[in-house]
Amino acid sequence: MIVDILQGRVAVLTGASGGIGGAVALRLAESGADLVLTFAGHADQTEELADRVRAMGRRAEVVRADFADPAAPAAVARLAEERLGAVDVLVTAAAAAVRTSWEDVDEKTWDHTMAVNGRGPFFLARQLVPGMVERGFGRVLLFSSTAAFNGGTIGPHYASSKAALHGLVHYLAGRVAGSGVTVNALAPALIGGTWMLPGSVDGPLPMPVPVGRLGTVDEVADMAMAMLRNGYLTDKVIALDGGLLPGSRLDQ
Repeated sequence: MIVDILQGRVAVLTGASGGIGGAVALRLAESGADLVLTFAGHADQTEELADRVRAMGRRAEVVRADFADPAAPAAVARLAEERLGAVDVLVTAAAAAVRTSWEDVDEKTWDHTMAVNGRGPFFLARQLVPGMVERGFGRVLLFSSTAAFNGGTIGPHYASSKAALHGLVHYLAGRVAGSGVTVNALAPALIGGTWMLPGSVDGPLPMPVPVGRLGTVDEVADMAMAMLRNGYLTDKVIALDGGLLPGSRLDQ
């Protein structure tokens, strides 16, 4: 009998109220992980997700966390360890994405986007990775965007914040790889059933996609779980975009 490497692990997953976050949470629970689920809005949706996780026989804690607040990463890490124990897996799916042209980005929008998308994931890792290193096992998966490769359409604030995650992956991965901790990023684009693209995956495409359709949150979750299970994969940023890259001008 093959035991899933994630069986019995504790995972922190941010942005659990979103379509991608929710899909990954259920896959983690199916793999035998206990979960701390964070949300900034949509509390009811996150509580329903937690109930589904508990119905699978796993523990689940729900916490509101606004990662624009510098105190949020430490608070989330402390709650996770107090209620569920040592954290082995960190998945950051929370994001701020206010669409605006580069001429209209103000300081408030820039700083908020950078805080949620860049600062929050780093300081969560800063809180949790030392324990992973000490125990000899850890998985960090940061959700990026194809905007980090090509600029995208949401705005320079969003593209820059997601590109910052790539720098974090490249800096951190090599420093903890020898301790059994992997650090990677997944960059999806044009995924249906999300806050950005809430319509059906069979609906009209906002631009031509080589595979001829939108991606699904389950396909994103498939890739996320493959990356989390693989102890030989680290320091990688993987685009999941239906064949758009290189040259795409649309992001998720």
